[in-house]
Amino acid sequence: MTGESTDAQTDVQADAPAWFRRAMAAPHDERETVVDGCRVPYSRWGEVARPGVVLVHGGAAHRRWWDFLAPLLVPSHHVVALDLSGHGDAGRRDDYSPQLWAEEVVAVAADSGMDTPPVVVGHSLGGFVTMTAAARHGAAMAGAVIIDAPVRRPDPESEEGRGGRAFREPGVYATLEEAMAHFSLVPRQPLEHAFIRDHIARTSLHRTERGWTWKFDPRLFTGRVPRGFDDTLASVRCRVAVFHGELSSIVTPEINDYMNELLGRRAPFVEIPQAHHHLPLDQPLAFIAALRAILADWEHTVPRHLARDALGRP
Repeated sequence: MTGESTDAQTDVQADAPAWFRRAMAAPHDERETVVDGCRVPYSRWGEVARPGVVLVHGGAAHRRWWDFLAPLLVPSHHVVALDLSGHGDAGRRDDYSPQLWAEEVVAVAADSGMDTPPVVVGHSLGGFVTMTAAARHGAAMAGAVIIDAPVRRPDPESEEGRGGRAFREPGVYATLEEAMAHFSLVPRQPLEHAFIRDHIARTSLHRTERGWTWKFDPRLFTGRVPRGFDDTLASVRCRVAVFHGELSSIVTPEINDYMNELLGRRAPFVEIPQAHHHLPLDQPLAFIAALRAILADWEHTVPRHLARDALGRP
């Protein structure tokens, strides 16, 4: 695939708040590794010796969704955000799966120099990838934070990809400005922060021979949506926290209760006030405050398998 990526650190709106401007100016490294023959780029903030956090984006998104949030976890943590294959600036595959994406998460953590188990934080599709990583590699993880990823339903991006043309047939535009004007979140929701919207839209695009278009691989949304995350969530082998937006269109109280049951009712469930599905975008400071609190103290929650062992249960 030919094309050029836009620069994530340029054109920050002059009227953006100071916290956003500082975060966008924070120093970081751009690196990449190769997983099963596919290039996986990632961004890295903070000192390697500090506790690790891996940030995993949602479907059709990319690592740049975390540009203004990752620096807010520094200096207490070493933070990386990756492009899953088929997304952002990563390579493309013939087939995609949560299992393979989970291997990419683990590989990036290792390649970044993390020598202690990291906490993996995943939003939407990234939440399902995080569940999978926690089930397959939980012993090598300090914890998992699942953000608005409802079990028993397909992730919302893949659902839209099956039912509409937004992802399966992405538009091509003559100019960057025209393409940015067509950016919208899926599922649709308000996003009052224009400085965040513009950053996400700009870094979601690249220029090809035909014009400006979205970076993700449209084939991500043409196959059957993977199911069966009930067993995956129940099999996690590390501490878990579950975040959801108060106004999320896809996470209901019934879904939260079911996920809580699968986790043995030992995981904290955190509701972000006035947040929709894309809660890291529409309530970024409330989200980061909640995440900091979870990262500061995992002692209130015990992995389900350890609790069973302590009680002598099978």
